[in-house]
Amino acid sequence: MRRVVVTGMGIISPIGNTVEQFWNSLKEQRVGIGELTRFDTSSYKVKLAAQVNDFDPKQYMDFKEAKRMELFSQYAVAAAIQAVEDAGLCLEEEDRNRIGVSVGCGIGSLQILEQAHTKLTTKGPNRVPPLLVPLMITNMAAGNVAIHFGLKGKCVNVVTACATGTHSIGEAFRAIQCGDADVMVAGGTEAAICPLGISGFAALTALSTSTDPKHASIPFDAERSGFVMGEGAGVVVLESLEHALARGARILAEVGGYGATCDAFHITSPDENGEGAARAMTLAMEEAGLTPDEVPYVNAHGTGTHHNDLYETRAIKKAFGEAAYRLNVNSTKSMTGHMLGAAGAAELIVCVKSVMEDYIHATAGFEKSEGEMDLNYTKEPVHRSVNAAISNSLGFGGHNGSLLIKKYESSGEKQ
Repeated sequence: MRRVVVTGMGIISPIGNTVEQFWNSLKEQRVGIGELTRFDTSSYKVKLAAQVNDFDPKQYMDFKEAKRMELFSQYAVAAAIQAVEDAGLCLEEEDRNRIGVSVGCGIGSLQILEQAHTKLTTKGPNRVPPLLVPLMITNMAAGNVAIHFGLKGKCVNVVTACATGTHSIGEAFRAIQCGDADVMVAGGTEAAICPLGISGFAALTALSTSTDPKHASIPFDAERSGFVMGEGAGVVVLESLEHALARGARILAEVGGYGATCDAFHITSPDENGEGAARAMTLAMEEAGLTPDEVPYVNAHGTGTHHNDLYETRAIKKAFGEAAYRLNVNSTKSMTGHMLGAAGAAELIVCVKSVMEDYIHATAGFEKSEGEMDLNYTKEPVHRSVNAAISNSLGFGGHNGSLLIKKYESSGEKQ
């Protein structure tokens, strides 16, 4: 199996539209949650969202290209452009048949679906937009990234609800390991802050109805009451170590392991004993050749719902044993809200930065937990050696994904 490294990153998020802005916001504990302004919420219980601000697609693509994309695809292409530029990847010098795309989206465009349904019911079937299907379907994020760059290798769209970003990057990792590609542009994207998206998750009683932005998304806290809908995209460039060294790339970190499991338990609730999520973490550590004592940090799925945070805590204890009490566990969603299909990708970027800088951000708004939730949920930022970090994602349907990022060590390869 070939070693796989991270050489570039890009992000569009509620707390910054570059990796630098995003990371600095996390350090400053800047919460990207505010009043939901995309539509009139007077009849909705949910009043807050974590919206992307100051995003202009014209910064990344021409008008014609942007017009043929819905917002989730625009976010994906923008983050991919950042990542490719950050990697210093000169595509004119590369074999684009050996560069693939694995960018997933959990939902696709609910907005164009809403618009098309209104036209269908008010004006008839002949007025449905001709581009409805290609604008709506989830694989168009990956397709548009490939088209933008002319990438002709493997192009896939992994859809596993809130685990989409993690599984997309994990499957890209596997593609490079086994030789299907030399480079993969990988990540997740989502833009579902609209009436249908908000009302659908609210009907599940999954969303926080708090009107206090600082106290709405509070994962692991005793007063947690649900998640806050977020949006955006996270994309990384993964390469085989051999390819990265040959072109003199700057290596940010190494992907050490990937675990993917299923709870086979319930369509929305995680397994209450945490067995599936624990097994995903264990698989990632085993592949990386690390013991629980050698992993100091877990970036948790940490949505702020009662069941998720409790069951994930149980999973971490099951995977790490006594070492669980020496971990720092945090939730990026305390500041970004839940970016759904983009969450795992954004949180992997956090893990890369933590490994690079030996820094773990705080879980913003966390005050105190309860009962068996007795781990260190990182109330304050921590400077400590982070040789490895695990990023967890748990999706509806019982989909579990864990990625392990570790510091890159050359092991004597020619630079």
